[in-house]
Amino acid sequence: MTSPRPVEQVLETVDNSLDQSLDRLFALLRIKSISTDSAYAKDCVAAAEWLAADLRTIGFSAEVRPTGGHPAVVAKSPAATGPHALFYGHYDVQPVDPLNLWETPPFEPRIAAGPDGAKRIVARGACDDKGQVMTFVEACRAWKAVTGSLPMGLTLLIEGEEESGSKHLFDFVKANAAELKADIAFVCDTGMWDPQTPAITTSLRGLVYEEVKVIAADRDLHSGLFGGAARNPIHVLSKIIGSLHDDQGRITIPGFYDGVQELPEDVRADWEALDLNAEGFLGPIGLSQPIGEKGRLLIEMVQSRPTCDANGIIGGYTGEGTKTVIPSDASAKISFRLVGGQDPLKVRDAFHAFVRAQLPADCKVEFISYKASPAIQLPWTMPALVGARAALTAEWGKKAVTIGSGGSIPIVGDFKTVLGVDSLLVGFGLDDDRVHSPNEKYDLKSFHKGIRSWVRILDALAA
Repeated sequence: MTSPRPVEQVLETVDNSLDQSLDRLFALLRIKSISTDSAYAKDCVAAAEWLAADLRTIGFSAEVRPTGGHPAVVAKSPAATGPHALFYGHYDVQPVDPLNLWETPPFEPRIAAGPDGAKRIVARGACDDKGQVMTFVEACRAWKAVTGSLPMGLTLLIEGEEESGSKHLFDFVKANAAELKADIAFVCDTGMWDPQTPAITTSLRGLVYEEVKVIAADRDLHSGLFGGAARNPIHVLSKIIGSLHDDQGRITIPGFYDGVQELPEDVRADWEALDLNAEGFLGPIGLSQPIGEKGRLLIEMVQSRPTCDANGIIGGYTGEGTKTVIPSDASAKISFRLVGGQDPLKVRDAFHAFVRAQLPADCKVEFISYKASPAIQLPWTMPALVGARAALTAEWGKKAVTIGSGGSIPIVGDFKTVLGVDSLLVGFGLDDDRVHSPNEKYDLKSFHKGIRSWVRILDALAA
């Protein structure tokens, strides 16, 4: 009779020690590590120290490191041979306001039944990100318990300022780049496609954010005296903004789509099978019609296609009542979400040229450039991605999907530019986890199978 493969023994250990894993998670959840409020600075230190101490119990050399703000935890368990991975998460949490909307105190974790009867962990940080971090830690613990070692070399970087902007993380990563160097990075701060379907986030859209001001006369003008003769910058700016899209939903800036690639056919087929539709996606917010590029799947519009949006516009009199003026200037804030190989600086310069080309006589323009960050796109056939996807599929019994994120996660870009490593974004949060809201929760299934998933991923990638 052959002995079971080590990974099966490790999974059995996860199942048998789930109560102890919950006890450890609850201990971490009780710590009020709110990073945005200086009154909780000592609690942030306490959370970092708790994590470092816990990681030492499973053989990591773990330290609490100072930054310019709240400390970071760095823990290492090198392997003699084979790949080495960097795991990133955060121990800080959002403020709990409004406190009166919590059904029970936010830092007194509990198990509650959801509307469907499923058990869920309720506490601030249950999902974002303490529960997610501990899925990985508990997977490491199970491997150590069964085999005495980890299947691959690991470095853990767990910060304490994600919820307050990670203001000091880039400098910390840059200063410790040699120590943090790895073959791949794991980020566990994302979610599932749905409660049954695991997901790996393979792309993050980049961002260009601009403010544009069109200036005409040297002062506000009386519309009764100058109306019909003087240039109105609100009209000029509105026309420019309106011309940014054509009637097919495409962005009209010359060269804007340079570097944008089409989805591979198998990925497009997977996305189409997810059946994201306007009724389910837009209906809950009171809308019915997607306005992106014609002929595109809705999921493409929000995950893999670039966008342009006016985020704010102001000019002239906006107070109560009336004031008949032609304003001297009008301003707008414009953002572009980028994908694939788009160059943010080229997009910014092309936008400036686009505006200047439409500027009529008696007008000048000023720009303020705020952000210009590139998109992140993993190669679809990257071996680590293929291996992690197979591991998730084996655990959940349903094909793991690769999805994009419409938003941006700056640390992933930092890992790429500073450390030269790609990141696998694997998480087990759900859309209804009430992240950042009262009564935040994390399904017990997400926690349990999240641990099991990381056991399988470590096994797959070690090969």
